[in-house]
Amino acid sequence: MKRNILSKVILLALVAFTMACKTKKKVVVVVPPVSDSVVVDRKKSETLQLLQQKDVAFTTLSLKGKAVLEINGNPNDVSMNIRIRKDEGIWVSVTGFMGIEGARALITPDSIKVLNKLQGVYLKKPFNYVHRFSNQQVNFKMLQAILSGNTINELMTEGSDLQLENGVWVVEGEQAALGYRVLFNTLMKVSENNLNDLKSWKSLKVVYGDYQNMNGALFPTSLSINSMAGTQKINLKLDFSKVESNVPVEFPFNVPGKYEVIN
Repeated sequence: MKRNILSKVILLALVAFTMACKTKKKVVVVVPPVSDSVVVDRKKSETLQLLQQKDVAFTTLSLKGKAVLEINGNPNDVSMNIRIRKDEGIWVSVTGFMGIEGARALITPDSIKVLNKLQGVYLKKPFNYVHRFSNQQVNFKMLQAILSGNTINELMTEGSDLQLENGVWVVEGEQAALGYRVLFNTLMKVSENNLNDLKSWKSLKVVYGDYQNMNGALFPTSLSINSMAGTQKINLKLDFSKVESNVPVEFPFNVPGKYEVIN
């Protein structure tokens, strides 16, 4: 595989957060069964606000786990270290066989930077570079919400269709060329995100599983992600091994002078 292709595959994997990991012991909150006695007696705006109130409030997140990254049917065992400083940056380190770091990425609202340490190359692009692999509506805060299991603010508007299906809320609609369908569980937490580019073969499906208590809030312990961009397909199942919020986080990212800058 050519160096520039490999780095773009790594970038796509990081943007789609395609990882899977085995967990240590955790406090799991079981989702209550669906009740047939749910009564809808509030306005749409009030329900949307109630759903958003279940979001995890944080200034920083530190997430760790072991992962199986599968790209076009080819699995790779890796460990991942993810750090988020709310609305400022997402830092990712990918470590492979024998604890050797293979890639490091830094995503901000304005830019994408990726170090491919295995082949000594460096990619730097404006944030809109991710639109090669995703819908034009995708922005930094949307990626941040997907990672944290929170609602995507742009979709939680009165312009969306809000329905109660089988005792749980569903938010769906279209914005420009972005089609979306968001399912909630009986804890009123996001259980599934479906994002589709209506003009191309680009889609992202994220399914959230069990939850753990993190500083009094519920954070997903598991994710199942399916991403498709043209012929590029990425699948994963994810369980975090360590989740911390509101702790100091650093974003070390130094580019050695010998690294080659690629497009």
